[in-house]
Parts: sequence; C-alpha cells; structure tokens
Amino acid sequence: MIAIGCDHGGYLLKQEIIKYFEEKGISYQDFGCYDEQSVDYPLYARKVADAVVSKQCDKGILICGTGIGISIAANKVQGIRAALCHDCFSAEATREHNDANVLAMGARVVGAGLALKIVDTFLNTEFSNDERHKRRIHLIEG
Repeated sequence: MIAIGCDHGGYLLKQEIIKYFEEKGISYQDFGCYDEQSVDYPLYARKVADAVVSKQCDKGILICGTGIGISIAANKVQGIRAALCHDCFSAEATREHNDANVLAMGARVVGAGLALKIVDTFLNTEFSNDERHKRRIHLIEG
C-alpha cells in the first residue's frame, strides 16, 4: 500500500496520481489534504512518514508546491529517506542507491504526465542491495 499526502499546492497533482493508482489497481491510503484550502505541509508529511515507518504503508508520496518543504519535514522522521525527484533518473537512482521510501515532488515544478512517470519509476525500481549502498544508508541512519 502506498501512503499519499499533500498540502494545498499539491492537491490537484495528488488527485491525478490517485486517479492513476485507481486505473492501475495500486492500493493507497490518502492522508490529505482534501481540497485547495491553505494548510501546513508538515502535518501531512508527518502523517505519510508515520504510516511508512510503522509499516502501515510500504512507501509514501508527498506533494507540495516545490516538494522542498514537504521533503524536509518528512526527513525529520526517524527511518524516513524522502527524496525530492523531478525526473525519472533521480527517482530510479534514489531507489537503487538510497532505498528511499518516500518520493517528494513539486506540483509547480512538474506536470502531471511527467509526475506519473516519476511515480511509476519510483514504485517499480528495487534497491540494489549493494554493500556500499547499505553502508551509506547505515551512516545516514546513524
């Protein structure tokens, strides 16, 4: 199951991703927000991050205007490795090398078509399991 959340700036893109999940039969849980009224992105970053850390969900997707604030907030949660990705190469690399468990995107940075390709890449790329990458993740987690 995929946890998904956003602030008001990411709401419309989140709806596009949810539509994609439903078309592809991908199970998800929507942690809000639920409209375009102004909200505080750290609240939604925390909800998604907590769902991933607790294993309620396998991975998470977070969206705000730029993706920056919501990724910073998610990375404050122990055990989260949120990666801000605006291209497929970065989404693939962060899964292979960093075993990222949360994808962050900026709705004002990427369009829906590219965002769906990034989501697909992120969800379908496995961690390489390479020892040097494991060592580096261990160093990140401290």
